[in-house]
Amino acid sequence: MGRTLYLECFSGISGDMTAGALIDLGVDVEGLKGALNGLGVDGFDIKVSRAVRSGLDVCDFDVILEHDNHDHDMAYLYGKDAHGHDAEHGEHCHSHEGCDHAHGGHRHEHRGPDEIFEIIGRSSLSSRAKDTAARIFTILAESEAKAHGVPVDKVRFHEVGAVDSIVDVLTVAYCLDALDIDRVYVSDLYEGHGSIRCRHGIIPVPVPAVVNIVSAHSIPMHPMDSEGEFVTPTGAAIVAAVRTEKGMPKAHTVVRTGMGSGKRVTDRSGILRAFIIEERPVPNRIWKLECNIDDCSGEALGYTMDRLMETGARDIHFIPVYMKKNRPAYLLEVICSEDSVEDMERVIFGETTTIGIRRAEMIGTSLKRRAEEVDTPYGKVLVKVCDFEGSKRFYPEYESLKEICKRFGIPYQEAYRTVQNSCCERFDTGSSQKQ
Repeated sequence: MGRTLYLECFSGISGDMTAGALIDLGVDVEGLKGALNGLGVDGFDIKVSRAVRSGLDVCDFDVILEHDNHDHDMAYLYGKDAHGHDAEHGEHCHSHEGCDHAHGGHRHEHRGPDEIFEIIGRSSLSSRAKDTAARIFTILAESEAKAHGVPVDKVRFHEVGAVDSIVDVLTVAYCLDALDIDRVYVSDLYEGHGSIRCRHGIIPVPVPAVVNIVSAHSIPMHPMDSEGEFVTPTGAAIVAAVRTEKGMPKAHTVVRTGMGSGKRVTDRSGILRAFIIEERPVPNRIWKLECNIDDCSGEALGYTMDRLMETGARDIHFIPVYMKKNRPAYLLEVICSEDSVEDMERVIFGETTTIGIRRAEMIGTSLKRRAEEVDTPYGKVLVKVCDFEGSKRFYPEYESLKEICKRFGIPYQEAYRTVQNSCCERFDTGSSQKQ
């Protein structure tokens, strides 16, 4: 069984931040370099070092290119020059249809999705890592195509398809595989505001590609007061591709912690924390819904009970009560899970005359249980088997017993005792408690 990962994106997420955080969890850097050397792509090297961010020691993953694209050049990204075409600056450009130009005296590489998938396919990464990398780039291509209004196969990547971003994505895929991660939780993506410069001009933050990704994959974002881009398209695509669990991990222990460094200098240090966690059982939290009903017929209340059971209620009961002015009434109490509260309330409001429902969260304790089919003189009978302090308790299901009594013409108690004895023989627990 694989491990569980939790990514804490309190300062956004990018490709290099994710790579650094995962490497910091204990990935063998030499093994990573060997895998990247088999890409068949020239003009890059990787450097893994330590950096200090907000006084914390973090892992810095850097892709060193022959021709730097200056993606972390703050003067260019957030400068006041509305044109920003100085030859010494690179491009914060995500994609564009049919672009193929030289910039700063060096020819930029513009790759389409098929070319990138070919690079992934011929790499020496495992099948699982290749699948992860392909999912990330598929999500990127779809988001960029929507942002630019072009078909997916016409997308030509600049910032995303450049060698450094290909290396970032493949490094993340390699690390997830090396760490044997199969469950991933991700916090809300904390993002800044304002605008950022790309090759085509000034665009808002979050950038359109990020908005497309979080919208398509229902990823929650948390706006910050800080100005600037903290969630990159590559970072958002990684989350969309690898996240397997919604919400936050509840009760858990932290096995290992890794921290990856961002490169851009802002008022908020770029740090991504990654945790390998072990989940622990959480208390059985249940909800009780209740309301007083004094003007509803017995038939309507019976039908309400049926509807609530069909909707997933764990238990329902009516308690006779006296309300104000000594009016006889019923107190309806429904026990249900948190995710079914709204459905239960919808049924209660729709089927009864109540105009208000009270909620209370509770912690339930229950015996470990399972359903078993037990061979008996009457055939197979469904029985609930419960464990308690080394002994077993057997509870034949009522509907099964009722059918036996009708079919064989025997009293209920006789059928119950016979099934209980069969349970003791089946589990060889003559000393088990019979209920």
